[in-house]
Amino acid sequence: HHLRPLRGRRVALLGLAFKPGTDDTRDTPAITIARSLLENGVILRACDPMVTELPGFADLSIYADPFEAICDADAVVLLTEWPEFVNLDFEYAAECMRGKVVIDGRNALDPEVLMAAGLTYEGVGRHASRT
Repeated sequence: HHLRPLRGRRVALLGLAFKPGTDDTRDTPAITIARSLLENGVILRACDPMVTELPGFADLSIYADPFEAICDADAVVLLTEWPEFVNLDFEYAAECMRGKVVIDGRNALDPEVLMAAGLTYEGVGRHASRT
């Protein structure tokens, strides 16, 4: 609801593996989320420390550096709670993002840190978004 309309929006997915410490993408929520976003015309970029490709997703650019995926994004979605994403410099992320929305799909981020950086935080399963 933060990005309506979705078509043409840029979204960065942080994490493609189903859990940190693996390159296993079987049954990862990233597949369902990426497919849905692409079907709605979203321009996707992603970063995962161990996943370098996601079969069947030719339109998904995957970067080794999270800031390459984040810069110019309208929103960031945390899908795997890799330490390098949880401890990301969100002040710098906010400076290089086009939008200011961060969706925390793992409830692994500190909402106060993101809000202090000027970002809008939305935690999946949490009661309200915070700006």
